Amino acid sequence: MTFSLHPTHDDPRTAELVERLRDYLDGELADYERDRGITRATRLTRADLEPVWRRSRELGFYGIHLPEEYSGQDLTYTQLAALKEEVGASGRVLSHCVLGDMGGPLRAGDILKHATPYQLDTYLRPLIRGERACCFSLTETDAGSDVRSMRTVAVRDTGGDRDGYRLTGHKVFSSAGPFADFAIVVARMAGTGEQEGDKPRFSAFLVDLDSPGCRVEDGATPMSGEHIESDVVLDDCYVPAANLLGEEGAGMRIALGRVTTNRLLHCPTVLGATRRALRLTLDRTRTRQVAGQPLLMLQAIQHKVADMATELYAARSMTYAALTALDQGREVPAEAFMCKLFVGESAFRILDQAVQIHGKEGLTQGNEVEYLFRKIRMFRVLTGTSEIQRNGIAKLLAFQH
Repeated sequence: MTFSLHPTHDDPRTAELVERLRDYLDGELADYERDRGITRATRLTRADLEPVWRRSRELGFYGIHLPEEYSGQDLTYTQLAALKEEVGASGRVLSHCVLGDMGGPLRAGDILKHATPYQLDTYLRPLIRGERACCFSLTETDAGSDVRSMRTVAVRDTGGDRDGYRLTGHKVFSSAGPFADFAIVVARMAGTGEQEGDKPRFSAFLVDLDSPGCRVEDGATPMSGEHIESDVVLDDCYVPAANLLGEEGAGMRIALGRVTTNRLLHCPTVLGATRRALRLTLDRTRTRQVAGQPLLMLQAIQHKVADMATELYAARSMTYAALTALDQGREVPAEAFMCKLFVGESAFRILDQAVQIHGKEGLTQGNEVEYLFRKIRMFRVLTGTSEIQRNGIAKLLAFQH
């Protein structure tokens, strides 16, 4: 893999998909955002997103990674990563809608294989078509990295003609919640994990967000400034047994079943955003005049951009090496931890230097580098902190001979 700010791909299929995606992101989607006046400061609505879901579906990008039986193109992990990198590098505000990250097929994750025919027809096929949207509700205020300490509880309810569960709890950081029709909620089964030594059991449910006893509230605004998070508050909310995902007690396995793959697939989007930051920085150093010469002529700046490019190349190379191994059917838990750690930390260092080189402009809200700095900083915490990644690496090393 060679270094480039405009990567090419040896695989013809990947190359064709990437070029088509770039054309859409830089052309039609850019025009759509401009025509509607959408900026990073815009508080997005469902009406802003739905046309992008539908158009991305028409072009074959929405859910493109899925098997052909779900109208996808059955991409390899490496091919999907190449597309996610381009999404991150595009600078488009609505880029998260194109492949289905924002409430779509990528947000639903791997639950398709656990769904019943009823659940597929009622929830997941409409989601794949861009007609419905979902959020994933796992995290709680005191249950982030330690998700098993969650307090949301599910009580079996079979009284009268009822056959279902009653859920009570408060979920936070439900990404895509403001636009979602239903949530994938993980709850602890009542009566488990309450006594010392008693192992808690968790179940996963499809919860309609307009159900009695369920309300969606504005979530905390992250440092990126995006209004894409919601709290999902459940107060004795009845959920029919038909909405139980998989078996009772299998919720945590369903929620975390593809954690290694998902950890890896978060990295390409961040690499794309970092690539864009480096491109913006190089443009700045070529056009900014200092003492009658471009900023890039200063050796101190040359060394900074050289280090930035080198770190990006290293992070990108290790990520795609791990994805290639995953495509070959190999287990890569340590590599996934390493990629998440190194990509997160390296990307932050690169963005920190980008802000430094941009000077006052890099500190100004509305400047893209300033936004990217805030966005990338979050990745060192989200989807598992850097400390959690180090714990995982050390634990796996302890068992190697």
